[in-house]
Amino acid sequence: MEFALILLVVAGAVLLVTGPLRESARAADENLEAELAELEAAKEAKYREIRDADLDHRTGKLSDGDWRSLDRTLRAEAVEILKRLDGVYERAEAL
Repeated sequence: MEFALILLVVAGAVLLVTGPLRESARAADENLEAELAELEAAKEAKYREIRDADLDHRTGKLSDGDWRSLDRTLRAEAVEILKRLDGVYERAEAL
């Protein structure tokens, strides 16, 4: 009987001590998920911008020089988004 009571008290203490740790881990997971969703949406939007610029160039709405400049800028922005995504995925794997 004493053993069961001691075990119950120890289990309760463990739950009390680890509660905030579990909550912070859950909050970190939610933050990572939100950041991933935001970056994935940004990536898709940037890809759409690249496709739109390409279509505008092919239909004659953008000159060759303007298209090259815009394409270079958009692709550089896309690379930055992909690097940020890689960083978030690495942080997620570390958890």
